[in-house]
Amino acid sequence: MSEFDFSGLLEGGIIILAALVLWLVARFLISKVVARAQKGSSLLRSQRLRWAQPVMRNLDNKRRAQRADTIGALLRSSVSVAIWTVAVIMVLGAIGINIAPLIASVGIVGIALGFGAREVIRDALAGFFISIEDQYGIGDVIEVGSIAGTVQSVGIRITRLVDERGVIWYIRNGELAMIGN
Repeated sequence: MSEFDFSGLLEGGIIILAALVLWLVARFLISKVVARAQKGSSLLRSQRLRWAQPVMRNLDNKRRAQRADTIGALLRSSVSVAIWTVAVIMVLGAIGINIAPLIASVGIVGIALGFGAREVIRDALAGFFISIEDQYGIGDVIEVGSIAGTVQSVGIRITRLVDERGVIWYIRNGELAMIGN
């Protein structure tokens, strides 16, 4: 093994170690932010606003916690994919592999997947905005088209409803054009 190969491996190891530390720090920070969002604002617990607490209490703690979990999971997975993708590309470059054709191929595959998976992407974006905007949550009775039911779960891609007959409906979030809550 030549000195160049050893230095490339050493550089690759340092890159992996740095990516691991960055990934752990990012997950820790995201977890802290999610935990803080789950607890709610200290403004709600303030004694100065005690007169408004019955009204503010309507902001359901379970829904806030669920929304924080959903957004936290999305952030964790996005940050993980970004960090490890960059780390792998940097390690391949460090050990002497020409990454230009790889990056061009990944770009072409990404475009093809984007066209093929546009429904999945549409569902995920719609689910993200449903969670962010708190359009509805678990336990709400909503009407979607001809279906009315109680929301059992709200995911990034799918909303699950149970109607009065006990039928479980799985509705893709990208298909939800008009909802009654």
